[in-house]
Amino acid sequence: MANLEEKKHLITRNLQEVLGEDRLTEILKQRDLKIYWGTATTGRPHVAYFVPMSKIADFLKAGCEVTILFADLHAYLDNMKAPWDLLALRTQYYEVAIKAMLTSIGVPLDKLKFVRGTEYQLSKEYTLDVYRMSSVITEHDAKKAGAEVVKQVEHPLLSGLLYPGLQALDEEYLKVDAQFGGVDQRKIFTLAEKYLPSLGYAKRVHLMNPMVPGLTGTKMSSSEEDSKIDLLDNPASVKKKLKKAFCEPGNVTDNGILSFIKHVLFPLMKPEVTFQILRALENGGNVEYSNFEDLEAAFAKQEIHPGDLKASVEQEINRLLAPIQNTFKDPKLQELTKKAYPPPTKVKGNSNSNAVDEVTPSKLDIRVGKIVEVSKHPDADALYVEKIDLGDDEHRTIVSGLVNFVPIDKMQNRDVVVLCNLKPAKMRGVESKGMVLCASVDEPKQVEPLLPPEGSKPGDRIIVEGYESGQPDDILNPKKKVWEKLQVDLKTNDSLTVVWQGNKLISKVNGNPVTTKSMKNAPIK
Repeated sequence: MANLEEKKHLITRNLQEVLGEDRLTEILKQRDLKIYWGTATTGRPHVAYFVPMSKIADFLKAGCEVTILFADLHAYLDNMKAPWDLLALRTQYYEVAIKAMLTSIGVPLDKLKFVRGTEYQLSKEYTLDVYRMSSVITEHDAKKAGAEVVKQVEHPLLSGLLYPGLQALDEEYLKVDAQFGGVDQRKIFTLAEKYLPSLGYAKRVHLMNPMVPGLTGTKMSSSEEDSKIDLLDNPASVKKKLKKAFCEPGNVTDNGILSFIKHVLFPLMKPEVTFQILRALENGGNVEYSNFEDLEAAFAKQEIHPGDLKASVEQEINRLLAPIQNTFKDPKLQELTKKAYPPPTKVKGNSNSNAVDEVTPSKLDIRVGKIVEVSKHPDADALYVEKIDLGDDEHRTIVSGLVNFVPIDKMQNRDVVVLCNLKPAKMRGVESKGMVLCASVDEPKQVEPLLPPEGSKPGDRIIVEGYESGQPDDILNPKKKVWEKLQVDLKTNDSLTVVWQGNKLISKVNGNPVTTKSMKNAPIK
């Protein structure tokens, strides 16, 4: 039986942060820890789910009692990511998929407790506690707590504000000592620590995994097709996605391949097993590593080629996925998959059918432009009137509110990024046929025009990585608010790169990214 220090090491290894470590130690002195991990049943689980699965394996090795919560009600409250009519089907899919993943890595299911949120969240007692919680949490705190977890939209629904409080209450109703989740849930965890005592309930320990980069170098997400490998992807698809994955020689940051090795493959390895890099004899032959630190150091020194790293991980991913895919060969489960995640249907022509016209970034006509002429608007002090070369026959007139942010001499001959298919609009009497895209924050007010990709020229098309196919609309339909729906997920990241749902905006010609000079994590307007 592991001693206290061994148990604590297993529980906390590879975590980014632990809140309440003293409480954790005190509980372990008396008994084994009770932990829960929850997952909202929204988009299909993918290989990044092996990260929490490997920690669940650690928890069980440490003797913990582990509850897995299928948070079906949360999935609906989060901006209706799981429509009510699909909720039960998606929850069934999650239960089969998560259990198959755990079996794949050798975790005994009989040691786990599986609970669906609606089994207790619709009870009289829980409902009364939701009302009690809503009477003490401020709107500001609820919104702040959900900022990195609940989908952020311009006009948030009340359901999204309820979400963090419900997650806090789950700790009490599942009768656990600790909640485990990603570091993106930190604000929900601190909200639970602040508000549960006001209802007479105890603070819990909070265990946080780092956010593991996806294949594009940003968060692996169910909604970003190219950032993740689906559990049901065949070997050819795994190879194709890994081939496109971001894995720069010597770069050990934002590297989804290395992170997967660190947080999934090494923790699951038995002590006597090594991780093997598969290499051709002319490149030195296969090489083995018994710990991640040595492997990472070798990659940093460029002793390991990205192609060899990817090939080795490809083999391991296919090994992990094979038993899951065997499970889903069952015709009943194939039918469940189709019903839980029906493919979106696109409207054709002027059909009056009820099919959904999918809003994807391929609808946007974004191009590189050059301002060839600029003047102040005759009737508006804050507006410029620009003539912009967009690679077509006619220089386009666009009105921009940049007077207070960019001097006029810095506008002349400036290269910019332009949204070209907005419906033309009169701005103080001057018709504007597009928008110069900028990073913009309100407090304090800052606006910075985006920088086109290196090596680009006027007219070059800008696309979102992973959404290369499809043609932009001639004019975005203002009634359907296409731009408004897509704009919500358009921002700069920590690396000053412009992304949509984590996928980079790049030149269709050379693949270089759209960037900003200095504004990190700023919305694009």
